[in-house]
Amino acid sequence: MIVNMASRNNRSIRRVLTKLEATIDSGNYYEAHQMYRTLYFRLLGQKKYSELLKLLYNGSCILLQHERHASGADLGILFVNVLTQSGTEPSEEYFEKIINLFSLMSPLSPERDVFVQSALRWSIKATEHKIGHPDLHQKIAHVFWKEKNYPMARLHFIYSKDGFGCAEMLVELHEQRGYTNEIDLFIAQVVLQYLCLQNKATAQEVFDYYTTQHPKINSGPPYLLPLLNFLFFLLKTIDSGKLAVFTVLCEQYQISLNRDPCYRHYLDKIGQLFFNVPSPRPRNQGLFSTLLQTCFHGLDEGSDDEQRNTASTSQVVQELD
Repeated sequence: MIVNMASRNNRSIRRVLTKLEATIDSGNYYEAHQMYRTLYFRLLGQKKYSELLKLLYNGSCILLQHERHASGADLGILFVNVLTQSGTEPSEEYFEKIINLFSLMSPLSPERDVFVQSALRWSIKATEHKIGHPDLHQKIAHVFWKEKNYPMARLHFIYSKDGFGCAEMLVELHEQRGYTNEIDLFIAQVVLQYLCLQNKATAQEVFDYYTTQHPKINSGPPYLLPLLNFLFFLLKTIDSGKLAVFTVLCEQYQISLNRDPCYRHYLDKIGQLFFNVPSPRPRNQGLFSTLLQTCFHGLDEGSDDEQRNTASTSQVVQELD
């Protein structure tokens, strides 16, 4: 009985597939979209995930290539849903498929954002990444960069490990849209944000590549721009782990750091993450007075470090998102 039922289901699916092919050939994409959804529910009920993923991916590509953006994006969202429901592990193969669909979707389509957010949520499965796999963020960043959507490209680069790509994008962005006196500002915020996400390796990479590739930055160190020197020494100081050096460094470059009020917040977090500096208390107590007190009075709150670090990283994610 069960075998006969399965056989009937398979015949029914084959009939729909045959009709679907004819519908696509005739250019009736609305009806084709409805057929894809019908097949989605049937195959999902039978847990034929591999077959379903192939169907939805191909269908989404076809509809998107024929500028049926809402319908194509809908199938793309279903594609990600199947990845999630089937327990499929994140892999380069599926990252490539996701990015191909993402690049075909219209930047103006509201479904596009739903698609990419769903894909990022799926990509954290069985990984330590809480905000999306860095490899997927990197690929998304490059799509936005190609579209000249620099704010979104920058955001996704921050969650990736592609310091070279991020730096190259920042150089292009500054040369096209920035002022001469903002050369150091473009890189400073990115380096500090990478550090707040405890991604020191990429922070170093993006700084090195930006300062060597930007045509208007002199070879260094030392650099002509004080903020670049600060970043250079900050990265070295993090390697040493010496709080006293970090404190003096922030004091010496206070004038440059005052150019953007966000820097103080980032440095608060960097102090907590890399130098075990406690959160500033009371609220009106500034970063530098806190650092000085910690340095010279030998404050020790090691038992609370892990909780502070976790909370700090969470706050940064919220701020950057």
